[in-house]
Amino acid sequence: MTAVTPQPHDPPRFVLYLRAAAFWLVFASTTLVAAILVVLMFPFSLASRQAFVNGYVRFILWWLRITCRLDYQIQGLDHIPSEACIVFSKHQSTWETFALQVILPSQIWVAKRELLWIPFFGWALALMKPIALNRGSGRAAVEQLVRQGRERLTEGLWVILFPEGTRVAPGKRGRYKIGGAVLAEQTGYPIVPVAHNAGEYWPRRSFLKYPGTVQVRIGPPIDPVGKSAQEILKETSDWIESSMAGITTLKD
Repeated sequence: MTAVTPQPHDPPRFVLYLRAAAFWLVFASTTLVAAILVVLMFPFSLASRQAFVNGYVRFILWWLRITCRLDYQIQGLDHIPSEACIVFSKHQSTWETFALQVILPSQIWVAKRELLWIPFFGWALALMKPIALNRGSGRAAVEQLVRQGRERLTEGLWVILFPEGTRVAPGKRGRYKIGGAVLAEQTGYPIVPVAHNAGEYWPRRSFLKYPGTVQVRIGPPIDPVGKSAQEILKETSDWIESSMAGITTLKD
């Protein structure tokens, strides 16, 4: 379990546990029900399933605000273009896997193939047209990302990925992987970078949720035309990490 330094304004620890227990009880039960319902919606269109999931996610974010006093604030909504894009998001928490679904337009996710094997949840995820990668397959995974990513983008779906590949603790920087930048280089679709500090409040592998306001920063689209994948990756990761430093300063 990740250690988090209590802040002076945090409520007593037993209150945090009670709030977290209330959140997790409803979260676990409704997630199972929602997954089953998505599976039962297999005859319907992807747009219909996405609308249902969007409503479920809004409920979870509301319940998180009610129980754990955790809300969010966004800067840069005016940077979201009307056309489909690739999104590079910082990955600190489970929080962003929910919140980005209501912040950004119709989307699919790049995910680990193993997630599809989870009963009900994985089956529901499979119906949302993810790009499910075997990340141990190296070049083959990048080729799959480019092939399927191009298809999804052409359909008008945003492609959401976490370039660091796994959750990274606040204040840390993971190694940014090249696959998403190759997708941008080969398709010409812009990248929208997203920075946030959700890990400060919903730490990875932690039962507790801490009260506060997650700060989300959406950057201007980065045009990949005429740039190499390495140049695209550097420009995008530099924006995300410099924005993370600004968020940390603001929080302190």
